[in-house]
Amino acid sequence: SDVIQAIFPRVGIEPDSSVLDIACGSGLAIRIAEGMGAATAGIDAATDLIEIARDRAPSADLRVGTMFDLPWDDGAFDAVTSINGIWGGCDSALDEAFRVLRPGGRIGISFWGHGHLDLRPCFKAFALNAPASHVDGMRRTNGISRPGVAEQMLESAGFDVTERGGRVSTLEWPDEETAWRAMASVGPAAPALEHVGADVLRPQVLAALADRRDRHGIYRFRNDHQFVIARKPH
Repeated sequence: SDVIQAIFPRVGIEPDSSVLDIACGSGLAIRIAEGMGAATAGIDAATDLIEIARDRAPSADLRVGTMFDLPWDDGAFDAVTSINGIWGGCDSALDEAFRVLRPGGRIGISFWGHGHLDLRPCFKAFALNAPASHVDGMRRTNGISRPGVAEQMLESAGFDVTERGGRVSTLEWPDEETAWRAMASVGPAAPALEHVGADVLRPQVLAALADRRDRHGIYRFRNDHQFVIARKPH
């Protein structure tokens, strides 16, 4: 991922550094950090994704749990990352990230920006099929895309913001089944899946993604991917 390559050197991931990836999913960022020689840890609420992450990075300290109550000691890590895991309304997750980061350590978070998103029609399909009670929550979640919101969240948790940047992130999935499984695993899909079920949601999502499929059947998406780097004061 382009944004992972941008964040990692900025938060100081290097041989023998310790890094926690929050909402680590299936472990892509952790696998890359391990390849750079770092000691890695990760947490995610989805047991099935943690199982995949354990297969990818068997030496990592991986936990099933919530980012709002991290099961590590104060100051345990040199760096903390969250690749599209901490969104608007997740302020208490940043409080926990601040706690487990050593003084002087850095955090890097990423999120979809307010610019071009090939995935936007898919997110609209989620919103149309989610219960009305969840729609406001989805708006709050996506609020981090607005300029200045992520910085304010980090500063409120006690961090000093050092940099904001962006990349054009490209996602590629080889076939329809992979595209559906990938989109069904993201957070905004959960309320819609619970409300209408996969049989209803899947064809709508695939229809929303149809014009991103090339002549080889590969789904390809380019999106505004933003990141913010901050430091925990000494």
